[in-house]
Amino acid sequence: MRVSNWTTRVLQTPADNPLVVGVPQPGTREFVTLELDTDEGIQGVGVTFFGGPLTPALRSAVDSLCELTVGQDPMQVEAIAESLKTAAGSAGPEGVFTLALSAVDMALWDIKGKALGQSVCSLLGGCRDRVDTYASGALMRPYNLEYLAEAGPRLVEMGFRQMKTQMGAEPTAQREVARIRTLRDAIGPDIDLMCDINQLWDVNQALDIGRRVEEYHLFWLEDVVVRDDYQGLARVADALTTPICAGEYVYGIRPFRHMVEHRSVDIVMIDLLRVGGITQFRKVAGMAEAFNLPVVSHLIPEVQVHNIAAIPNGLTVEYMPWTLRLFEETPAIEDGQIVVPDKPGLGLAFNQETFQQYQIG
Repeated sequence: MRVSNWTTRVLQTPADNPLVVGVPQPGTREFVTLELDTDEGIQGVGVTFFGGPLTPALRSAVDSLCELTVGQDPMQVEAIAESLKTAAGSAGPEGVFTLALSAVDMALWDIKGKALGQSVCSLLGGCRDRVDTYASGALMRPYNLEYLAEAGPRLVEMGFRQMKTQMGAEPTAQREVARIRTLRDAIGPDIDLMCDINQLWDVNQALDIGRRVEEYHLFWLEDVVVRDDYQGLARVADALTTPICAGEYVYGIRPFRHMVEHRSVDIVMIDLLRVGGITQFRKVAGMAEAFNLPVVSHLIPEVQVHNIAAIPNGLTVEYMPWTLRLFEETPAIEDGQIVVPDKPGLGLAFNQETFQQYQIG
């Protein structure tokens, strides 16, 4: 079997989140989709995104990498990944190259699973058939306390036992803490509550506010300082009882070595696109396991469910439903867990109606 052809598209969809109710959600999101064909009629799907004016460049990068895979055996995923890295030279690992590589790698794993009649989760190890998932994007920092007090219980009613909010935009520490106190009072003590800072604090803020919210028993504090301040992250992780989570902003696998060697985090978060795809995800997950650290995912839950469910140190999947409308059918959510599709490959097919409605290139 050989890779024979490919098709890429650019989609521009509304920037909405079905977990958000009663709040305007303006704007759009742009995605680059990939359908990778073989000479035996098996097709794999992949997706990547960057946003803004660089989306055409990202599509061009995906096209260029696909051209290099034509004629290669799609079952040899690692070999193709290495050949693309070599071809890209000094263009990687950060930026457009890695984001493009991820879409190709995703599609190759989908082909391999379909060819062997196994799910990608099974190919990766198949540790379990479902894993915990948390509601994300519904409790964002622009939303006021009244909204948080209503939205938290609504997510619980929807079946989520875990959810994530944000801090990092309030003018005082007291007002930052009020957001966590409001949510904890609203959802009770038995729901796991995470909080993302998105790199908006310095170390001293993280220590100060982190100590103030310890009584509310956060499941983790995420990206409290800039992505590559490994020593600063380590200071915070050492000082707080709340687990520190980070990793979504780094590209490739090598920054994770620095992160775990410095004991910068208690929980490793891996962004599938920035790490370089499923092949590279596995390497970071193994690295984390060697340091006795759990792994969590960032975005694209439809694919990340395979990665997290396949490994023994997979903790939870971020349920950020940005990509839901791209697919005909997405993994089920049952009792606060996301279920691995019982189909070969990724178990995903692009929604042709979405293509017709939102394709811009």
